[in-house]
Amino acid sequence: MKTNVFKINLFALLVVSLLFVACSEDNNTIEETEANYSVENTALATKTDNIVEGSLSVMENGYVEVNGENRGNTVESLFPDCTIITLEPSGNGGTITLDFGDECQLFNGAIVSGKIIMEYGPFENGSRTITYTFENYFYNGNGVEGEGEIVRKLENENGNPESTVNESITVSFSETDVSATRIGTRVVEWVEGVGSGNWDDNVYHITGNWNTTLSNGFERSGEVTEQLVKKMSCLWLVSGVLAIEQQNITATIDFGEGECDAQATITINGQEFPIGA
Repeated sequence: MKTNVFKINLFALLVVSLLFVACSEDNNTIEETEANYSVENTALATKTDNIVEGSLSVMENGYVEVNGENRGNTVESLFPDCTIITLEPSGNGGTITLDFGDECQLFNGAIVSGKIIMEYGPFENGSRTITYTFENYFYNGNGVEGEGEIVRKLENENGNPESTVNESITVSFSETDVSATRIGTRVVEWVEGVGSGNWDDNVYHITGNWNTTLSNGFERSGEVTEQLVKKMSCLWLVSGVLAIEQQNITATIDFGEGECDAQATITINGQEFPIGA
């Protein structure tokens, strides 16, 4: 009997030891995750996505309103009288300038200033190339600089307009000295509101991949794994998932289920952290 008791006690001690080691490893994983996860940097990188997507959507709407590609006349413009839009034709192309002056609040609530300039050539095989630049441009108080190229199709396989955007854009935030640069490729399908002539029913599906680097050394690579959804009537991305790698960790950012809010959720090792977007 003494031998059996000894064996049982030894077994119990072994089980407790294993549980202690497992719990310690779990705690170490949690502590390591929390140590590697920077809330501030992650929020700035996510905010960059919303600023860039918002600015490119403004550009998209400006192009369509001026040169609608037989999509119908504009019934309700995104742009109030404080936006001066000019078109300088050049052969089968031209230059469109969106001049927002010192400050202009668009009808979707975005406050912009400065200029967006788009130059484009003729259509070839159903698509045309547009180059764009920002000139002293601000989006909701955040500076946006850079340039890129858009290959715009009249119709994709779904019969919708589609733009493939190569981008190199730098954002200077209003609340910090840190800046962010986003470089990558973005594919945008215009899925709702095509041909209506109104801006507020426009919805875009976004796929692609891009790298975001902050001036403090933080780096993040991201790839869309569930199409991002941008409603022109909302200042933020409303849904979709971005798979990211940052600070030696992999994670996903979920932009929600369609609500118009500035919230997103990052999931790391099964743990969820809310972040402002």
